[in-house]
Amino acid sequence: MSRRMEKSVKGESPLYRKKAAIVCLITFFAMLAALQKPAAAQDVPSVSAQAAALLCVNNGTFLFEKNAQEKLPMASTTKIMTTLLTLEAAAAQNKTVTVTEEMYAEGSSMYLKAGDQLKLTDLAAGMMMASGNDAANAAALAVGGSFEGFAQAMNQKAQQIGMENSHFVTPSGLDDDAHYSTAQDMALLMDCAVSNDAFADISGQKSMKVTFIKPQGQAYTYNNHNRLLSLYEYCTGGKTGFTDKAGRCLVTSAEKDGVKLIAVTLHAPDDWNDHIKLYEYGFEQLTRVSFDDTACHIKLPLAGGKEDYVRVSGYTAADVVVPNADKDKIVRQVSLPPFVYAPVEAGQVLGKVVYTLNGEKVASNDLVADGAYAYEQVEKGFFEKIGAFFLNLFS
Repeated sequence: MSRRMEKSVKGESPLYRKKAAIVCLITFFAMLAALQKPAAAQDVPSVSAQAAALLCVNNGTFLFEKNAQEKLPMASTTKIMTTLLTLEAAAAQNKTVTVTEEMYAEGSSMYLKAGDQLKLTDLAAGMMMASGNDAANAAALAVGGSFEGFAQAMNQKAQQIGMENSHFVTPSGLDDDAHYSTAQDMALLMDCAVSNDAFADISGQKSMKVTFIKPQGQAYTYNNHNRLLSLYEYCTGGKTGFTDKAGRCLVTSAEKDGVKLIAVTLHAPDDWNDHIKLYEYGFEQLTRVSFDDTACHIKLPLAGGKEDYVRVSGYTAADVVVPNADKDKIVRQVSLPPFVYAPVEAGQVLGKVVYTLNGEKVASNDLVADGAYAYEQVEKGFFEKIGAFFLNLFS
């Protein structure tokens, strides 16, 4: 066998070497492209829920929606509304409620008995921790006077909040064909509820001790059914719900680095994981931006004063949450007159710093005088007086 044929058999022909080199080059550039490719944004989550919504509390925008306006039963997440109305009534008068048999209810319970006495705030704790249907009934009758009267109050509150596709019948959330809401509306309800400090405090507790007025000294500790408080470190509160018709329902809130979100899932077999997916997706999309102009110090020319300049300084505006992709697009503009006349009062607003995103204002700070600047009367010289005389003469 010739030497050339021997090399060909061993795979070392010029054609073979050329092909191998091309393959190596292709592999190299493919690896290089993979290394240089920017990390992709987190994919839109897939959730088990029949309907879902993710709301950014900071700016009021919905980041995720799935059948978010479909009218569905919401089970015990109804108690968000019942608890909110109960706490609003308690803020005016935290009256004592005496339990009657009319307040008994099937399903989850605080285990109230006729003759028991406790405060409205205790009933709120029983609703949010134990999801007590009896607590919801007791609160409804104590606050609304009747179930019908309380349902009317629930629907009035829903209209105020902007829940356009919701209707309430029961205070507990037990099934009724005329009792329904949407994922979007329930997010709006939770947004309103967490703005109530008393609600937010109760909602975020993993357990609460309720001490009864009667029987005197009787006390129970109720554990929160919302397991997301333990499963997800950024969860700040929420309410669970379940009936055979509604399936598993969950409304929760979460906060991370100043970004506040609310997640809602209705008829969701895997609700805990659904909410974690939604929150991880939401926090990946948003960032909080601060607008601090306290270090802004400007000298503004002063006319008619003892000093030549007014020293101007700024404030700190409220933080704003924006999409990550937009945080570097915010434009800062300082607006000040070329000079000001004396006198100037301390704290007098002389200008503004305006921050815009895509032409829309997102924040602003006042620029104010850092002290008082008095007017100084300057005696006119001879030629100034002559000039003023002729000006007055011909004016």
